[in-house]
Amino acid sequence: MEFPQQQKPADGKIIYPPGVKEITDKITNDEVVKRLKMVVKTFMDMDQDSEDEKQQYLPLALHLASEFFLRNPNKDVRLLVACCLADIFRIYAPEAPYTSHDKLKDIFLFITRQLKGLEDTKSPQFNRYFYLLENIAWVKSYNICFELEDCNEIFIQLFKTLFSVINNSHNQKVHMHMLDLMSSIIMEGDGVTQELLDSILINLIPAHKNLNKQAFDLSKVLLKRTVQTIETCIANFFNQVLVLGKSSVSDLSEHVFDLIQELFAIDPPLLLSVMPQLEFKLKSNDGEERLAVVRLLAKLFGAKDSELATQNRPLWQCFLGRFNDIHVPVRLECVKFASHCLMNHPDLAKDLTEFLKVRSHDPEEAIRHDVIVTIITAGKKDLCLVNDQLLGFVRERTLDKRWRVRKEAMMGLAQLYKKYCLHHEAGKDAAQKVSWIKDKLLHIYYQNSIDDKLLVEKIFAQYMVPHNLETQEKMKCLYYLYSCLDPNAVKALNEMWKCQNMLRSQVRELLDLHKQPTSEANSAAMFGKLMTIAKNLPDPGKAQDFMKKFNQVLGEDEKLRVQLELLISPTCSCKQADVCVREITRKLANPKQPTNPFLEMVKFLLERIAPVHIDSEAISALVKLLNKSIEGTADDEEEGVPPDAAIRSGLELLKVLSFTHPTSFHSAETYESLLQCLKMEDEKVAEAAIQIFRNTGHKIETELPQIRSTLIPILHQKAKRGTPHQAKQAVHCIHAIFHNKEVQLAQIFEPLSRSLNADVPEQLITPLVSLGHISMLAPDQFASPMKSIVANFIVKDLLMNDRSVGNKNGKLWCPDEEVSPEVLAKVHAIKLLVRWLLGMRNNQSKSANSTLRLLSAMLVSEGDLTEQKKISKSDMSRLRLAAGGAIMKLSQEPCYHDIITPEQFQLSALVINDECYQVRQIFAQKVHVALVKLQLPLEYMSIFSLCAKDPVKERRAHARQCLLKNISVRREYIKQNPMAHEKLLSLLPEYVVPYMIHLLAHDPDFTKPQDSEQLRDIKECLWFMLEVLMTKNENNSHAFLKKMVDNIKQTKDAQAPDDPKTNEKLYIVCDIALFVIVNKSTTYHLESPKDPVLPTKFFTPPDKDFINDKEYLSLEARTVLLTGKPKPASVLGTVNKPLSVTGKRPYNRTAGSETGSNVSGHSEPSSPSGNKGREQGTDASETGASENEENPVILLSVTPAKTEPVKNKEVNSEQSATGNDSAERGKKRAAPADGSENMHQSPEENQPDEVGAPVPPKPRRGRPPKSQTPGSTEKSSEAKTGGRGRKRAAPTPESPGELLEAANIKVPKQQKDTEAKKTPAQRQMDLQR
Repeated sequence: MEFPQQQKPADGKIIYPPGVKEITDKITNDEVVKRLKMVVKTFMDMDQDSEDEKQQYLPLALHLASEFFLRNPNKDVRLLVACCLADIFRIYAPEAPYTSHDKLKDIFLFITRQLKGLEDTKSPQFNRYFYLLENIAWVKSYNICFELEDCNEIFIQLFKTLFSVINNSHNQKVHMHMLDLMSSIIMEGDGVTQELLDSILINLIPAHKNLNKQAFDLSKVLLKRTVQTIETCIANFFNQVLVLGKSSVSDLSEHVFDLIQELFAIDPPLLLSVMPQLEFKLKSNDGEERLAVVRLLAKLFGAKDSELATQNRPLWQCFLGRFNDIHVPVRLECVKFASHCLMNHPDLAKDLTEFLKVRSHDPEEAIRHDVIVTIITAGKKDLCLVNDQLLGFVRERTLDKRWRVRKEAMMGLAQLYKKYCLHHEAGKDAAQKVSWIKDKLLHIYYQNSIDDKLLVEKIFAQYMVPHNLETQEKMKCLYYLYSCLDPNAVKALNEMWKCQNMLRSQVRELLDLHKQPTSEANSAAMFGKLMTIAKNLPDPGKAQDFMKKFNQVLGEDEKLRVQLELLISPTCSCKQADVCVREITRKLANPKQPTNPFLEMVKFLLERIAPVHIDSEAISALVKLLNKSIEGTADDEEEGVPPDAAIRSGLELLKVLSFTHPTSFHSAETYESLLQCLKMEDEKVAEAAIQIFRNTGHKIETELPQIRSTLIPILHQKAKRGTPHQAKQAVHCIHAIFHNKEVQLAQIFEPLSRSLNADVPEQLITPLVSLGHISMLAPDQFASPMKSIVANFIVKDLLMNDRSVGNKNGKLWCPDEEVSPEVLAKVHAIKLLVRWLLGMRNNQSKSANSTLRLLSAMLVSEGDLTEQKKISKSDMSRLRLAAGGAIMKLSQEPCYHDIITPEQFQLSALVINDECYQVRQIFAQKVHVALVKLQLPLEYMSIFSLCAKDPVKERRAHARQCLLKNISVRREYIKQNPMAHEKLLSLLPEYVVPYMIHLLAHDPDFTKPQDSEQLRDIKECLWFMLEVLMTKNENNSHAFLKKMVDNIKQTKDAQAPDDPKTNEKLYIVCDIALFVIVNKSTTYHLESPKDPVLPTKFFTPPDKDFINDKEYLSLEARTVLLTGKPKPASVLGTVNKPLSVTGKRPYNRTAGSETGSNVSGHSEPSSPSGNKGREQGTDASETGASENEENPVILLSVTPAKTEPVKNKEVNSEQSATGNDSAERGKKRAAPADGSENMHQSPEENQPDEVGAPVPPKPRRGRPPKSQTPGSTEKSSEAKTGGRGRKRAAPTPESPGELLEAANIKVPKQQKDTEAKKTPAQRQMDLQR
């Protein structure tokens, strides 16, 4: 629009646009607004090329900047003036008509204030405000301010205004103009001051961010747009605060870490120079500061799309170092970060694994707990995010010492199992990856803690076989789970059901007591039941109080008793159980008490006793699944289980359930299916089926005659011609479920007794098993007929004859399937003798004495009763084990225990030191099981002291665990049974000491009372037992032990009271025991709580006239026992002497056969025998044979010994060579054979570690040599049997007798160093696996 030309007055008078009158303070506001609008219109239409108009309206432009307009109270006036001023800057650009700096400052501050009007988008004037913003942004009017000294004040005010007015009602154009305006100021200025930077950054702080999201977004985009310019300013700010510690430079100093996080999320290049500063902060001495930096970096590294770890490796490595920070919260923060990192950055899992491994063993419980949470959280999101090593850490923590950690680990693994194995959410590969979880979780049931057991039960019911599934689905889940479990997990699951069943029985007995009249005896019995039940609940102390309260409620509430009786009824279904539990819980709940510990404890009890899985319907479903597997129509292959394995494990599952839920099996359909299983070829399947009939078939005879008529002939057939296990179960089944059992058993007994034929041992085993069990179950009927069978056939015809020649391969053990039929028959014949005697339970006919003499002879002859040398080493081992086990079994019957002589007891005890590893292993387990059940007399616990001599570490560890368990069981039994105090002599663990002392005094290895090596062995055996007994000093038990040993010294050995040497050995063992007690205890001098009673079978009554105050240990012997350092002269005196051992051939191995070792740790580490194995040389003149090696001894050239991967863990040096079949204790020693001393060393090569020096073994039952002397090797020839069974004679002068004192001697340091330099110690695989 063009205006008419107007002449500019000479005096600078203001010229207004046409039609606009003068604007003064004399007119009204409305008039001012009206006139200003016309002025605005004029300026709006003008452009920069209108030079005349620019000159004409210059006075008006100056006038509009006057105080009257800038300070006008009317906002419309101010807005219109601001619009005019914006246009003026546009028109007169690049030079503004205002030359005064102060005036410019006032104008821009005025315009800035007007921009606040942008806040209200619904205002009628919003378009003018928008025009104002658009104009100044487009023209970049504010750039004029760069010339002003205090331009920063204007910019700060502008930025604050824009950030404060922005809101979600603004459109994209408003955002764009604001950004243009601010970015031009940042990018075209000389720099950004801290105050201006603060005005931007303040919007990133979480508190402000949450208040005004649009301001945050505006700041975010602004920073991204200006990154190149502003990055330097940001780096300077953080440098001031982080490195120089100048927190006063900005009000935002305390928010630096929040700002860094936000800036990193906006645009990582913004922090290009800041990250190295964080590395500096990570190494701060202030724990809280490190924690803050770690929290920040955890968010930066863990952010979803963050590449910081790959772009800044030094910072990442420095951050990982904080996993090992001394400050607990820092480590905790690192562990929490790992979860996000694993989920968002799987590629960093490898870096994190090693650090998480260390933290999984952190001393802080919370950190170990969070490691598990971290791994499980990532695993639940995607199993691929966690590697096997990480899952292994969780697996380890299931055995953590803290319950909270164990619980988290177990629950985490259970959740993974349910997700990937049960629901198959990630396919078969994922399921396979975590398939071990089911076994591991069930293994935890072996732990002693009741909390662990309860949690395993809960996990099983909720995650492994969810109880809320439909019966068919639930049983399918159980069926295939049971098929896939490893043997130990199966045992644990079986034990779980057994424990639950026992607890049900306890509750049932408690309810029965409630039905009886009140009496003192009834109350005592009830209290006992409550204590037993409480032991099966968490926190037994509180559980006792809660159970008393629960028992009181039961007594008062009959309806509650009815519900509980229904719950534990054998006929209760799973659905009924659910209803009962809810009903009982409802009755006990208290609405006014939200947390009710009493109710929680009762819930624990109900969860354990409620049948949530198994009822009649469930058993029926399992049987149908079994039938499908038999028919081949099941999903066995799909579930990853071979059909044969599914059938066998299915029957085993049913067999276990037949013990705990026998009533649920009683149906014709179930029994028909089991009859089909009896006809299958699989021996295990048929055996399990018979056992199920035995456990559940009590009503078959009366209610299912058709099943009975079919079952009887099958049982007869199995008892006569089935496998030994089937025969045993068949006999027991007949005895358990039929009323006319005598007739049935007679029909089996008669034909079997007539058909016994020792010439066909293969057909003899099953009849022997059947006859033995029949005579045990029905002694009144069959004991007499059995006597003639025993005398004429079992002993004379079978045991006293060797019809076949055994395999002479030199092995001490062989797999079951390789045992000869004749030896198997002899083993079962020994078992028959025991069963026959256990059935009679009396010794009126003196049959037991004869049997014990026979068994003792078997042990004396090392298993070769006939001494014809026909029998193989491995078969002899089997027969020794059978004989030792038989004596131990007979000891469980009081009438036979009384007639077992001390000599016979000692013979059976020595089996635990047998030279064959498997014999020791199996015998120790048999003794342990019988002791735990309190079936064996206490004296048998003393046998475990001999395990200190075992060369295999695992065996010693197992023996120690057995002792701990037995002592714990006996102490607990005494606490729980008040009547037990009357039988303390047979129950109190401390009373094992007299038996142990007597047993060690008669140890065949204890031949020289003052020999330091033998004394040390005795000390080891004593301490092996005493260490466990003296762990706790209950009731001054240390003083009691000392008093007991003192009392023994005042008696004589009842086995040979008049033999001075025997008594001397007894007193020496007593002195060693006293030496151990005094050195290991500080309370032995206190008064003994009671006077010990000694077993008269082993010790004579004390003689008042006999006072034994002599000390039998020399000062030198005491020094040796205390320090383990005998005189070094013994070593020097024997180091080059040729050695030989009774009945044993030295065994040297070639380097080619050296594959590893598992050696005993009894000797001193620094002694010449530090490695129990002997070093090998390639020039050995002969090769030895291990008890497990196929190769016999060959006296020709060296052949690397071939070892079999079997379980035997024996010392090669202890094995007899093939030619030495009758090597026994008590044999006389022959002169060395020619050429046996061809391995001498030269004096200057006098090192124990010299390669190629074979060392003969010490005469020890299954033990490795305790000393190795390089110098010679001798062959020993056969000799005749001595008097004692497995006793070995003392060494002759040409034997290592001189060396016994030198064993276990610590070598002087200088000598050790020399040896180490010359010949590196080599381990030899002495112990076969």
